[in-house]
Amino acid sequence: MNKSFKGINTICTHVGEVKDEQFKGAVSPIYMSSSYAFEDVDVKRYPRYFNTPNQEALSKKIAALEHAESALIFGSGMAAISHALMAFLKAGDHVLLQQTLYGGTYNFAVTQFEKYGIEYSFTEGWTVEDFEKKIKPNTKVIYIETPSNPLLTITDMEGVANLSKQHGLISMIDNTFASPVNQNPIDFGIDIVLHSATKYMGGHSDICAGAVVASKEHIHTIWESSICFGGSLSDQTVWLLERSLKTMGLRIKAQNENAQKMAEFLAYHQDVDAVYYPGLGSHPDHEIAKKQMNGFGGMLSFELKEGINASEFMKNLQLIKPSMSLAGVESTVLLPVLTSHSLMSTEDRAKQGIKDGLIRFSVGIEEVEDLITDIEQALAQLKSKKVLV
Repeated sequence: MNKSFKGINTICTHVGEVKDEQFKGAVSPIYMSSSYAFEDVDVKRYPRYFNTPNQEALSKKIAALEHAESALIFGSGMAAISHALMAFLKAGDHVLLQQTLYGGTYNFAVTQFEKYGIEYSFTEGWTVEDFEKKIKPNTKVIYIETPSNPLLTITDMEGVANLSKQHGLISMIDNTFASPVNQNPIDFGIDIVLHSATKYMGGHSDICAGAVVASKEHIHTIWESSICFGGSLSDQTVWLLERSLKTMGLRIKAQNENAQKMAEFLAYHQDVDAVYYPGLGSHPDHEIAKKQMNGFGGMLSFELKEGINASEFMKNLQLIKPSMSLAGVESTVLLPVLTSHSLMSTEDRAKQGIKDGLIRFSVGIEEVEDLITDIEQALAQLKSKKVLV
């Protein structure tokens, strides 16, 4: 990929198109067939083999966005995560995971690895030293997430990548919160990049997908086991995802700007105790974020003052939607304790610093003034009704 003339929006729009050779249409045609010829063809195509025309084209686009050689597209973010991990782990191996993780990844580790005889450990923090202390002789994979879900902790990607290489380990990262627009881990030496493409890549809260991005060698290793597990994505959804990616750069630029303004607004609000956003100078990892991110993202979390009922606050919102997922063009909020991290025990959530009243805020593309007005009126309603606890 020649970055000197192919910027992010050009890649989003043009790389990985399926050319309409018959009618010369401006968008990729969709090939819905689940059965293709096997004689006298260059490629024996089958949806579960990740090589239909639309699957192949979309993989090229996502690989280009992450400055990588190759990619695979899956039916969900968890499919991408689980397929990648299981491709490099076997009985007797050890995987080292970051302490602050998406709840679904945490749940996968604690409920599945023991069944396969795979050892796992969580770090006590997210510095390079935290990882180094936990490496064992049988460690094979180091897994990180930065910015993390939901507390937006920042991990030094280059430091972890170098540590992995020193010990001959595979490094993996969940890059969902940042997206390829804001962060390209392969440029910092990370081996395998994972995405819930449901989120910023899809961007419209209407599809479910995942992606794995890496070298051709690593992708082939993942492919060899993934064709057995059956986590491929339907071509209709592949086509919708390719369409959505065309505007990803523009959407995320707007979300970055809005999130920065909302974080600054909340940081000085009398009813807010804490704000977690790497774009704030007060964030403990702000300098690392500046070094490795192109933008600070559209995600933030915050805690209301003690005594203010977070659930009632969300019920009073009129524009911002309480909703399960994130990264759509519309702004949404949720309580991780009831959703993304509900499968974790109270004790394990406490270890990560996830309080019951923590609100995760996915900032959309609306006017910031409207978002601020909505938050103010929701708080005002609580105070007028005296519903604070």
